[in-house]
Amino acid sequence: MRRALLLVVAVACLVAALSGRVETPVNAQGSARSWSAPRTPWGHPDLQGTYSNDDETGTPMERPRELEGKTLADITPEELQKIVKERNERFVEGVSGEEFAGGLRPPAHLIFDTFDRKNKRAWLVVDPPDGRIPRRTDVQPRRPRGGISTNANPKGPFNSWLDMGLYDRCITRGIPASMMPAGYGSRYDITQSPDSVVIRYEMIHEARVIPIGDSPRAESGDRSTPGTRKYMGDAHGWWEGDTLVVETTNFLPETAPQGSTEQVKMVERFTATSPDVVDWRATFEDSNTWTRPWTFSMPLTKVDSTQQMFEYACHEGNLAMRNILSAQRAEEKAAATGK
Repeated sequence: MRRALLLVVAVACLVAALSGRVETPVNAQGSARSWSAPRTPWGHPDLQGTYSNDDETGTPMERPRELEGKTLADITPEELQKIVKERNERFVEGVSGEEFAGGLRPPAHLIFDTFDRKNKRAWLVVDPPDGRIPRRTDVQPRRPRGGISTNANPKGPFNSWLDMGLYDRCITRGIPASMMPAGYGSRYDITQSPDSVVIRYEMIHEARVIPIGDSPRAESGDRSTPGTRKYMGDAHGWWEGDTLVVETTNFLPETAPQGSTEQVKMVERFTATSPDVVDWRATFEDSNTWTRPWTFSMPLTKVDSTQQMFEYACHEGNLAMRNILSAQRAEEKAAATGK
């Protein structure tokens, strides 16, 4: 009887395996319990591949007001499914209504890869546990004109190209913005070598070359000193077990993340939690901006060979730069002549 029972169990397991239904056990946070990342030939955890976080588009950074008093651990799968469904319905309603109508923008169906997102989290901030970004200090960061996006200053005045954002000028989205989903172009490629990790971003076609280990860091200095402060900051990485840790400092004021000062320190952690998912989290520390450090987390999902990165052929906004500046001059001329 015992042998027959064992035979039945063995056959059931074989059938499940052949049908692809054997799953790795998963804990409450969604990470695999019995799975560990494969190794590169030189022994580091292998994170290489092309990833997307398109499905995380629309996930709010902070806990929504309607979920006051809850933590991420309190949100059941059923509740999250309902939240995401309502979120998608509101988005589709906005696309069909006035929210995306008018203005200098293409039709919404040309901007977004999908209108049916499958957000994996109710919000992104994981620390503090209340899901809220800590209170800001009284220090006002020095933000140069232009900044990252002209969307923050859509009406100008536009006296030169410097009054327009770095994103609009096809220079950078900054970091972590370059890895935040933007509706399209949300692909990221990770390539490793024994002494570096390269992360390429589809949108704005940027690449971060992150030295690993004991390679020297650029010295901190003011923005007038070449090579010290950079649009994407100065990154340096190391491994803590299966986690790639990347510390980035020396940002330019224009690209200091999350509205911080250039004194901010950003620490990212990349941990493979299953064959197809890397948990990416970023911690920001700047006593000039926030009363305490804070962290957000977002999953990156590996995509197959049919979803590789495309060239983002962008150069100073094509004709947009010339048209915006010439329109501003025409408006000034009309105001001066009364015509």
